Amino acid sequence: MKELQPINQNVLIELKEEKEQKTSSGIFLPDSANEKKSFGKIISISNIENPEISAGDTVLYKEFSGTEVEFEGKKYLLLQYSDILAKIVETEEI
Repeated sequence: MKELQPINQNVLIELKEEKEQKTSSGIFLPDSANEKKSFGKIISISNIENPEISAGDTVLYKEFSGTEVEFEGKKYLLLQYSDILAKIVETEEI
């Protein structure tokens, strides 16, 4: 089995498959017309001292950052740890 392991303070994020969307009038919009998502689920991180994130976390990252790769039929984003802006966490309502 092969896997992608990020190095040099990079983070591997799984990208969701985007499906073509159809307008109410029946026109299909290609993926390129959709706004690029800036959220993703972390699959793995390189050896980073005291990281604030871990595999399984959902994070917000800088728009237009990283390198998209396709590996064994899945789409991923490799980006620098410093390009991650926030971690999405569940909180209780007060």
